[in-house]
Amino acid sequence: MSKQIKTDVEINYKKRNKATVFWRGILVFPVLIFVGSFAIQTNSGFAAGFIILPPLLALVFRGVYPSYLLTFNHEFLELQVRVASYVLLLTDDYPSIERNKNIEVTFPEIKGGKALNRFLPLVKWFLAIPLIIVGIIYVLIALGMTFIAWIMTSFTGRYPKWAGRFVLKTMQFWNRINGYAFLLVSDKYPSFAL
Repeated sequence: MSKQIKTDVEINYKKRNKATVFWRGILVFPVLIFVGSFAIQTNSGFAAGFIILPPLLALVFRGVYPSYLLTFNHEFLELQVRVASYVLLLTDDYPSIERNKNIEVTFPEIKGGKALNRFLPLVKWFLAIPLIIVGIIYVLIALGMTFIAWIMTSFTGRYPKWAGRFVLKTMQFWNRINGYAFLLVSDKYPSFAL
């Protein structure tokens, strides 16, 4: 079992829906309001709706990651991956608020939180700053590739493999950062490589 978050998205490169490519930003708006409501509800800003402070306190003071918080954070991250996959053209499946068999996020196994360091969560966000800087560069490149892929897909109905691989690896990179620094499900420092 991996010690970091694993993200799998089944990408269909051929026979894509050319009609929805131009309208994805509008089509996804209701789901974005749903996802955004979690961020507004929790006033979490950068963390965008994840429950961070209660697991941090539970890990530091009790040495346990509460299972109900782990489940919520897992499902919410998976929802965000479904929305991002649709917007970034990795899939034509509209992002349901329920599970999608083609998109899966797997958390590392935490046995009652006992496998995690109790005091590392206090500094993980600080240690992740270099990763976040590199991640922002990856995101900018991925957005440029998505724009080119957007044009190509709208004309040919095929999504370019080079764009799909890079965009997916960028999403996987960010999920590993989230798992390490904010969701606190891993103590293993993520690699800078995609």
